[in-house]
Amino acid sequence: MQGRGAERERIERLLDGARQGTSGVLLVHGEAGIGKTALLDHAAARAEGGRVLRVEGIESEMELAFGGLHQLFLPVLPLVDTLPAPQAEAVRAVFGLSGDGVRDRFTVGLAVLTLLSEAAADGPLLCLVDDAQWLDQPSVDMLTFAARRLRAEGVVMLFAVRDGAPGAAVKGLPQLLVEGLDRAAAAELLPGLPPYVADRVMAEARGNPLALIELSAALTPAQRAGQLGPLALPEAAAGLPSRIQDGFREQIRRLPEAARLVLLVAAADDTGDLTTVLRAAAALGAAVEDLEPAERAGFLLLSGAVVRFRHPLVRYAAYQGAPLARRIAAHRALAEVLGADGQAHRRAWHLAAASTGPDDLVAEELERIAEWAGSRQGMASASAAYERAARLTTDPLLRARRLVLAAQRAADAGQDERCGALAGQVTVPLADPGVAASLARARAVVELGYRRPETAARILLDGAEATGAGRPDMVASLLTDAVHAAWSAGSAALIGEVAARAPGLPVLAVPARLFPGDVSGAPAVAGGPDGPGAPDGPGATDGPGTPGACDVPGACDVPGALDALGTLSALVAGGRATEAGLMDRLMTGIYGQLAGDHAAAREAATAAVAHCREQGVGGWLPTTLHLLARTELALGRLDEASAHATEGLQLAEYYDLAHRAAHLRATLAMLAGLRGDEEQGNALAGEALAYTRPRGVGRGTADARWALGLLELGLGRAAAALEHLESARAEGDHPLLALPLLADLVEAAGRAGRPERAAEPARLLGEWAAALGQPALLAVASRCQALTGPDGTAEEHFTAALTLHEGGSDYERARTALLYGEWLRRLRRQIDAREQLRGALESFDRLGARPWAARARAELAAAGGETGLTTREDGPISLLSPQEREVVRLAAAGASNREIAAQLFLSPRTVGHHLYRAFPKLGIGSRTELASLLAS
Repeated sequence: MQGRGAERERIERLLDGARQGTSGVLLVHGEAGIGKTALLDHAAARAEGGRVLRVEGIESEMELAFGGLHQLFLPVLPLVDTLPAPQAEAVRAVFGLSGDGVRDRFTVGLAVLTLLSEAAADGPLLCLVDDAQWLDQPSVDMLTFAARRLRAEGVVMLFAVRDGAPGAAVKGLPQLLVEGLDRAAAAELLPGLPPYVADRVMAEARGNPLALIELSAALTPAQRAGQLGPLALPEAAAGLPSRIQDGFREQIRRLPEAARLVLLVAAADDTGDLTTVLRAAAALGAAVEDLEPAERAGFLLLSGAVVRFRHPLVRYAAYQGAPLARRIAAHRALAEVLGADGQAHRRAWHLAAASTGPDDLVAEELERIAEWAGSRQGMASASAAYERAARLTTDPLLRARRLVLAAQRAADAGQDERCGALAGQVTVPLADPGVAASLARARAVVELGYRRPETAARILLDGAEATGAGRPDMVASLLTDAVHAAWSAGSAALIGEVAARAPGLPVLAVPARLFPGDVSGAPAVAGGPDGPGAPDGPGATDGPGTPGACDVPGACDVPGALDALGTLSALVAGGRATEAGLMDRLMTGIYGQLAGDHAAAREAATAAVAHCREQGVGGWLPTTLHLLARTELALGRLDEASAHATEGLQLAEYYDLAHRAAHLRATLAMLAGLRGDEEQGNALAGEALAYTRPRGVGRGTADARWALGLLELGLGRAAAALEHLESARAEGDHPLLALPLLADLVEAAGRAGRPERAAEPARLLGEWAAALGQPALLAVASRCQALTGPDGTAEEHFTAALTLHEGGSDYERARTALLYGEWLRRLRRQIDAREQLRGALESFDRLGARPWAARARAELAAAGGETGLTTREDGPISLLSPQEREVVRLAAAGASNREIAAQLFLSPRTVGHHLYRAFPKLGIGSRTELASLLAS
């Protein structure tokens, strides 16, 4: 540990914290041989009185789903029986201890978190994950999932990763970069060498501790004396990794042939089981005594029935330094042994490694292994198995099918770039329409997730057209995905084009009636083109609307659309949706919001979230949480909306789902704007726009601009708000797409002194609200009529709006009451004004809508009313952190610590820690006091 004082100190601080009950995580990274493993060994040596769990990644075992997780928890496997039943079942499934498939990957993550907490119940726990880049990706995902949620368990997790090595990705953890040693520290590792020789070794090693040790050990006696030849240190400096490998290979070459053979078998093995290694080596003519030279040379560490290399680079050198024929023989011998032991998944991979050309029998075995891994949510491993199977397949059609399956599983695993690469290897056109349809969906996943949703929709439309007669059963799912992509693009024309392909399909029936393809010559309202409120011409606008859009509800079959939405809602609620069940639920919620039926939309969104959790559809959970957050926001449930959007963003960032993260940031920006957090609102909206605008994600762009407009409106900057809101409206090519923000636009235009820019949005809002008939829309439409119409009818519209708000959003009702109170105060009706303003203030304050509360308070003061602070602003709840508030809210509702932990992705210990910190702030001593406190 020469020259590693700062690194040791940082690790020791984490260990000291664990002894005090605080958890800590660190990702130790650097180049090969730099000393990462030595730092982990140092941590293990300093973990006095604590338990140590350790796992080392093995390159040949990377595709064995959850193999690393199993190795880590093997010493504490009995603790699985202490887990909640769903978590215990999930762990048994991923470890192969039961025949069940894994339906919910998040349950596995929670089980890992709970296992760590339970393992630390009697004292601090140190978890060491060495060479994480060679661990299987599902294990890495679950371990980092747990690591990011550790708080007060007394657990320290150290991950070591080699920079630049392909393999599993470890993201989102605090990092410690381990760099080369300085000259003085390097010299300490080269005792007894002449200065000239030491200088040459240090120059070649460039501060790498392993290189210093191994290169000096590889020197012959003559070289150590100063006669440096080209074998150990050539005149032309080689790259560091090759110099390390050359040093290892030279030492391995000096071993007896039989010892090299045992070393090769151990390097090719992925079990670490000594019996397996010896049985395979025996088939090649080696025996147990041939281990001795390799063990004496320090290459292998033997412990009971386990064999491991003292460093992964030794394994690499032992394997790569062997001739190809011997490597193939080693894999075949291992396949024979593992097959006899019933380990079909390992046998298949060894047979694949021994294959030198196409082999259909091995490919079939690998496909079975891929299906097995996929049933356990090991999607990355399943994808790798399908890809290798494709490489070994002779039939071009079957090879294409397996490549498509590999691409789909890669997308499920969040490896969208790899999904695109695999899909790009498929030769088109494809004779099998089913495979062609699956390829279209895989390509669209990548396009929607990282590029342009409009292109994704086009890919799916083309796929539906090509699939058509050959696989009519797949057309529905292609078109359903396409309408969702078109919705994300914010293009009513594209939505209508998709819907026109199958207007009888329940999920397309709603847009087929609301977004017809040709609406420019449609009649206006029931009274005809010259009827009340009709525009000057078809599609005409007074503001920034787009010509040719369905500007008036008379041009669309609104009653038919509402009937279709009812049919779809009943279909989804009845559980009769099959393959596209999740997308049906998602689109039902979107259509419900579009029509202003926010309660029905929330019901569909809740069902979609539950579907994702129950079925383990992790990639879509952020999308469904986003929809649920938007429905909660529309219902004025700001805390619930914030909780769902925050969870969704955490998951989207965890899985690197950039498209979904952008939508969630826009929603969180809106919530920040409502609460007056200008810095956060601008930052979140800015991040969202940076993604959405270049890619044509129209809905995301509109929502982010809407969030900025709402922030400016709340802060009293009406002119800036108007610009943002009009820009948001212009992102859509149909009034329905902008309907939710029109009320804010009308208010901003009025406050900015631009009433002419409020008239047309108010008219459209009124017409569509009347056509759709939802109280929430009718209420805000009446409010806008009060703002834009003559003063003689304003009070009538305000009171009608307040009546329509009953049972709906408290936030929207407070907005109406505020505007009504302001209007009354201008007429010097102070008593009436105070009544409205006081109600608005109380609602805004309870919701935490600070800028709106400030406006209501100022108006109330101007009307001569009392404006004392309320409990939301100076009460004890405001002293809690956001995480503490969520824990307290769920505890007050009666949830146990384990139930709260499962919902918030924390450990039960961390939940208890939050409650322990929250109770003194709230001035209470037990959970039983929480409900009454929050109610007050």
